[in-house]
Amino acid sequence: MNFSFSNSTRIEFGQGRIAKLASLIDADQKVLVVYGGGSIKKNGVYDQIKDALKDHSWLEFSGVEANPTVETLDKAVELARKEKVDYILAVGGGSVIDGCKYIAAATLYDGDGWDILTRKYTVARALPLGVVLTLPATGSESNGGSVVTKAATKEKLSFGSPLVLPRVAVLDPDVIKSLPERQVANGVVDAFVHICEQYLSHNSDAWVQDGYAEALLRNLVRLAEEFPQRDNDVWRNNLMWTANQALNGLIGAGVAQDWATHMIGHEITALYGVDHARTLAIVQPSLLRVQIADKRAKLEQMGRNVFNLPQDDNLAETTIEAIERLYSSLEIPIRLSHAGIEGDTAVPALVDALEKHGMTALGENRAITLDVSREILQRAA
Repeated sequence: MNFSFSNSTRIEFGQGRIAKLASLIDADQKVLVVYGGGSIKKNGVYDQIKDALKDHSWLEFSGVEANPTVETLDKAVELARKEKVDYILAVGGGSVIDGCKYIAAATLYDGDGWDILTRKYTVARALPLGVVLTLPATGSESNGGSVVTKAATKEKLSFGSPLVLPRVAVLDPDVIKSLPERQVANGVVDAFVHICEQYLSHNSDAWVQDGYAEALLRNLVRLAEEFPQRDNDVWRNNLMWTANQALNGLIGAGVAQDWATHMIGHEITALYGVDHARTLAIVQPSLLRVQIADKRAKLEQMGRNVFNLPQDDNLAETTIEAIERLYSSLEIPIRLSHAGIEGDTAVPALVDALEKHGMTALGENRAITLDVSREILQRAA
């Protein structure tokens, strides 16, 4: 268990915390506020930000998509350069935050920003970034990872850098009140799979990481069970904090990590536009079944410690079934067909996309070849 761990994001958690932006961002910094489709102007978040930044020089950029495209983000980069912006403030969920990480890095890069995603350029400089989280799901508000889509070629790629780790993240659970049910359910599933990617691998004898991961997973099981009663402060508080802790680096420190579900899921989103969390729910159960020989011990541990299932010879299998029931209880699809995708045509296209992007040896053991990915997708059809 050898690792380096540092997370310097300052978290401001609780109701009314958006007002603290006034002191958290230096008054002499010119701020670019970036958001999505404009829902923040309906739920009061925009007005709170406007009030907090009343003594700052700031401008705004809107229209970042649910799967942020480089085509849109490059317009924000152009604006940031033209206006000589000093600070990026992302107001949104994981997509807006991921997009702003790209903006922060690409603004200070002279070449084509897509080079960051293709790894032709390693981020060397970035504008400082702050976040007002409006959708708990990805944990992007306190990690250095980002996923961006190129619409022209239907590619969805990722990059990571400590230089785009947000300096500050405001987490006000009140903002969840106005979210559509679909987005909240997606958030529960997204956080659940994030934890699984760091937990459902081989045993690393990391007691803290395993125990903390199991506590977070139990939280999400309870949140799913109490989903019909989600309109209360306690439920919102616990979803927002659990989703943050799922991917701030702690439970993944020093342990084997998988992420194959994400890599395959990204291709489904890129080609068919399915919500990110829903692609994860489609891929993961089939992946676990195909990889059950390697993951049996951790699946059994999860069954005992998260779902409170009895020990027997089929515990790993029944744990996967429990995961599927969790997703289905939130009306999340667990098959390609449930999302309206025809497997016969989708599977070859998805495998071709994986090959194109070099995703030929996935998983904690690098054992998920293209043939194995094909089997996973066929089972998920």
